[in-house]
Amino acid sequence: MPIRLEPAPTFADRLRAADRPLYGMWSCAGSPLVAEICAGSGLDIVLIDGEHSPVGLESILAQLQAIAPYPAVPVVRAPIGEPVILKQLLDLGAQNVLVPMVDSVAHAEEMVRAVRYPPHGVRGVGSALARSSRWSRIPDYLARANELVSLTVQIETVDALDAAGAIAAVDGVDALLVGPADLAASMGLLGQQNHPDVISAVERVIAAGRASGTPVGVNAFDPATAERYAAAGAAYVLVGSDVTLLARASEGLAERFIGGSSDTVEPTAY
Repeated sequence: MPIRLEPAPTFADRLRAADRPLYGMWSCAGSPLVAEICAGSGLDIVLIDGEHSPVGLESILAQLQAIAPYPAVPVVRAPIGEPVILKQLLDLGAQNVLVPMVDSVAHAEEMVRAVRYPPHGVRGVGSALARSSRWSRIPDYLARANELVSLTVQIETVDALDAAGAIAAVDGVDALLVGPADLAASMGLLGQQNHPDVISAVERVIAAGRASGTPVGVNAFDPATAERYAAAGAAYVLVGSDVTLLARASEGLAERFIGGSSDTVEPTAY
């Protein structure tokens, strides 16, 4: 007899159950080995980046498999909010998907439909062929699939900032994630993620999410800024990435043992 399986709790489940802000990091190197090291770190979240990283479906699948034995919850960022791409990620077994650059209620509603099966959505039905259902080893997968998936959308532009409260209230949007780097660029403050106006904008989104009961997270690689956002009510904070940790640590080794420029490279919010 085949083994009957139960899926892990979703990111939405983890957020609902949390009694403190959750903390996580990005997996950008595309390496399952590195993703596994991150998953065993004690952090709550490992976010696999399919937007700005050199990864494809096979790499994302391998990273999901590497993270699976660990308590950290994996979230996968799609390269774009497109239904076919979301279908592929879901069929790979990504229970938790993140869509970048969601600027409006209409776009958020489209993404909700993309991750749900008919009659509530447009997700293509291929679960018997896919890891999502563990090849039909998860009982009643099709009937339960909508509750086994969580959707997070990113607030990264001035338009999204203005619509954040309404986006947060869309049924089926489980969480928001603020991207201060793109938000700063949209505000005319390229590269100034810690500018007071950007920080104020992020805190506006956090407040809007709290008002609607929707968890809001934020990228904040600077520890003081991360702590500020947590104190403001962020439900989760992404505090680093594999590639930036490696870059800064290797530079530190070079500086200590070889010497060189005394310039300090400051961490930035991604």
